[in-house]
Amino acid sequence: MATIIPIRTKSTIATCIQIQLAGIATDSVVRLLSCGSGRMPRSLMDDLSRKLLTTVALALATLAWLAPPLASAEGRGVAARRGTARLATAPSGGARRGTARLATAPSGGARRGAARRAAAAAPLGGLNITSVLPNQPLALADREIALARSVGAKLVRVDVPWSVMQPRAPGVFAPQALAFLDRLVSDAAASGIRVIATADNTPCWASSAPAKLLRKCVAGGASAANAWPPNDPAQYAAFVAALAARYGTRLAAIEIWNEPDQANEDYFAGPEKPRRYAAVLRAAYPAIKAANARVPVLAGSLVGSNGVFLRALYAAGIKGYYDGLSVHFYTLTLGSLRAIHEVQLASGDSTPLWLAEFGWSSCWPSHKVQQEQGCVTPQIQGANIANLFRALARTPYVAAEVLYKLRDSRLEDFGVLTGAQARKPAFGALAGVLVNPFGNPSPVTLSLRRTGDRLVASGGGPVGDYMQLEVFSGTTLRYRALFTLNSFNRYSIALPSVLGTSGLRVRVFQYWAGMSRAAQRSV
Repeated sequence: MATIIPIRTKSTIATCIQIQLAGIATDSVVRLLSCGSGRMPRSLMDDLSRKLLTTVALALATLAWLAPPLASAEGRGVAARRGTARLATAPSGGARRGTARLATAPSGGARRGAARRAAAAAPLGGLNITSVLPNQPLALADREIALARSVGAKLVRVDVPWSVMQPRAPGVFAPQALAFLDRLVSDAAASGIRVIATADNTPCWASSAPAKLLRKCVAGGASAANAWPPNDPAQYAAFVAALAARYGTRLAAIEIWNEPDQANEDYFAGPEKPRRYAAVLRAAYPAIKAANARVPVLAGSLVGSNGVFLRALYAAGIKGYYDGLSVHFYTLTLGSLRAIHEVQLASGDSTPLWLAEFGWSSCWPSHKVQQEQGCVTPQIQGANIANLFRALARTPYVAAEVLYKLRDSRLEDFGVLTGAQARKPAFGALAGVLVNPFGNPSPVTLSLRRTGDRLVASGGGPVGDYMQLEVFSGTTLRYRALFTLNSFNRYSIALPSVLGTSGLRVRVFQYWAGMSRAAQRSV
């Protein structure tokens, strides 16, 4: 039996799946079990509806996961937890860009990479900085790189729109945009920083957009027509090859487009997206390698961790045309990485993941939600950054982790600096983990209190993945709940009254960290 109930808090909504185990009547779970208390802000109702499909998929997958009979002994219960059922999930990336990001579910096969984790070097760390836009002063490039250097970044990711760089004709660069990118790459190299250049946005002259959109397209400007892929992928290939030839290994990588699986059509519009993206990638890769074979090529730029789009890309023939897979995961970042890595492994793809975007907005208490992400406090933003970098420090299949972003902007507060360049707690947190990423994330905590005829388990844990609560009577596993933390990394779960309030042992752990870092309490 699995029942889905939202955890309601003052700030956000988390998902709790309660699972019936030994001796608990079916209706008692539905009728009596609650996952928290408090009012749900009206502003978050839409967020709940967006998450419903994922929650339902997660529940169904959990039922499949528990399909083999669960043994009463604790050890055999653990064996069931480690089953191999894959949990279907929905897109979960692209925070600033207005997409619905839905949670990824835990997948059993992540253990395949865990054994190698201890010996791995930390991924390269950095952050997203300004995009190349028309008429930017060169001093802005100087300032952005100086700030990135001050926080200890080894990578910066920069949007390099094709529509800005070559607005009027193939091979003809806009002088000021090119000068700005030249300065930025040069400054970065002098500071020991390498640049991930994300090349997207089709110029009007190359766009496959419908005629009604092309009529509104202005050279060098921004319009819906720029989101459509090129009529001829070879034209895009020539552009990215020119970047590779000009900047060489001062580039950490060239990322082929941005978020082609985005449902909002802001970045890769039109029909047959997997096939058309694959065509762009297959044209770009050999062109870049011919220009400079040492420049890595990143494919994907995916926001979805359920693997649906990635499998479609595999079917369209992308294998062999990239050196790394770029992903943008804002919700349950660790669980999303695990899920997409398992899709890779199942598809025979061992290329490393580049986590090119992730982050949290310090918009609480001014806002509850920003860019479809639950707002957090500046202090929690900093703690989340430290914990995520530490959690990934020994993950061999992740090559890079690039925080979104350097500075706040008018509409969002994801920066480690304010718009006025004041340092937030996130700045110090990022600087600390870029120097020393190998510390332990925050521990899982657990307290138990009696409320009437039942227990309430509450506490907190590190950001980024699903949590599991288990209740034992002796060695018998009586109850299990899969849940997510709220935006403040807290939880409160009322246990079924049929469990009683004594003679129980409760254990809570995060999937990524594992049971070795579980919190346990007995009553």
